[in-house]
Parts: sequence; C-alpha cells; structure tokens
Amino acid sequence: MLLKGAALCMVLAAMLNASAHAGAALEERKLPMKFSWVGCEPNCHGWVSAVGIVTNDSPRDFDEFARGRQLGGATIVLDSSGGSVNDSIALGRRFRELGMLTTVGASVLTQRGERAKVSPEAYCESMCVFLLLSGKSRYVPEQAHVRVHQIWMGDRTDQPRAATYSADDLMIVERDIGRLAKYTFDMGGAGDLLSLSLNVPPWEDLHELSREELRLTNLVTADMIAQSGSPNAAVVELTPKPVQDRLVSSAVATETNPEPARSTKKVEVMGRTGGLRAAAAPPGEE
Repeated sequence: MLLKGAALCMVLAAMLNASAHAGAALEERKLPMKFSWVGCEPNCHGWVSAVGIVTNDSPRDFDEFARGRQLGGATIVLDSSGGSVNDSIALGRRFRELGMLTTVGASVLTQRGERAKVSPEAYCESMCVFLLLSGKSRYVPEQAHVRVHQIWMGDRTDQPRAATYSADDLMIVERDIGRLAKYTFDMGGAGDLLSLSLNVPPWEDLHELSREELRLTNLVTADMIAQSGSPNAAVVELTPKPVQDRLVSSAVATETNPEPARSTKKVEVMGRTGGLRAAAAPPGEE
C-alpha cells in the first residue's frame, strides 16, 4: 500500500507539473510576442523561442533582440496565436534574411541540472503560420497544431457579422490580401495555403492543417534529425527535403524589402494599426 501510495503521489505530481506548464504557456500566448535565446549545451546548438501575439512592436523587438547576436541559420521555435498581418510579414522577412529555420514548439526549462527541452505540444495559428513559412527549412512535429483562417479588421473581430464596413475597409482588406499573397510566394509557399486560409471566416472554428495539407502548402520542407544524445531533435538540425512538383520562386533569396490553442468561435479583439490583423483564438479558452 505504501508503494502504491508513493507511485500515486509521483503521478499526481507529474500531472500538476504538466498542468502548471500548460497554464503558463497559455498566459504567455496572450501577451505580445517575446523573443529569448534558449541554450542547450553541450549537445545541441540552442534556439530562439518566439511566444505570443505579433504586434506592431514585434519587428522592432526582434531587431533589438538580434542586435549583437549571431542568428544566421538559427532555429526559431514558434508558439503563437497570430496577430498583425503586416507586422507578421515584416517579421517573417527578417527571419528569411537571416536564413533562419522554423518549427513549432514550446520551450521548457527543466529542473536544475537538466537542460532545456522543446515540447511539441504547441500551437501556431493564424498569422503564425506565415511566420512558420518564412523559415529557410521548416519542420512541424506530429503533436503540434497548425491552424488557419481569414484575416479580418482587427477592431471588428469581436462581432464581425454585426459590424459595418466602408469602401476604405474593403480596400484595406484587398490590399493586405495582395501583400500576403506576394509574401507567400516569395517564401516558397503554395497557393493552397492562401486558399485554405481565406475560406475560413473568423466566426467559424480555425481549420487545423492535416499532415497532407502541411505538405501540400509547402509548410513542411524538412525532416527531424537528432544529434547523438539530444532530446531536441527539431532544433538541432533541419535537413531540407527535396521539393517535388513545386516551383519555388527565386525571389525568396533576394526579397529584402519588408511590407509596411484550440479553436473556438470567439475571436480576440485587436486594435487596427493601418492594416489588418488575423483574428486569433483566445489561448485562455483552448
């Protein structure tokens, strides 16, 4: 009985730790995107953790974070419910300029004496999916959730059907869809990604991409390769897959000019700053 009691206590402790980690991750995804360097010496190279919502400050915040660091070819681990369309485009172009690799995951700092790990149970939703696309090589773990839907006016995502829209609003929508389309093709993405995203209005559940759709949209271009003894295979090395039946534009290497959770029917309200924001599912309701 004592042995059974001890085993039960260990299971409960593990469940509480997992619950605490999940709760902390949800809270982080509600906040503006934060960038941090996560080291995992001696058996892996480390990575950049990017958690939270993309705001109009995110490109500048990343520039400040990158200053003085050698980030060329580094892996960026995404855990985000989306955010500003134009600022996500600008941020994604910065990632591509640095030749960064992208994946989806949650960085976990383990107990003292153990190194950091990446949990594949993470979410990349809305405009985060287009940040994922910016990676020179891209990997999505089996357990990760990649979800898409339409972009929408950021100040009218609470009740999009009840809101009113002007001709100027429609002009902004069409302009930003055009910017997003150009960005998608510049990054080597497929038109299928735009089609899947633009078919889901913000009052419906986000569409979770299947493994087949991840390949069809060209969001996954890399296999996971682990170095000896490393639990962080996704952030150690991303080996590009050969692209079949896809013509990737040469613009991905030369374009440098930036353009200015679980799904739920409720969307998060975000203020408009001269453009669109992709409606994001509230992480707290996942």
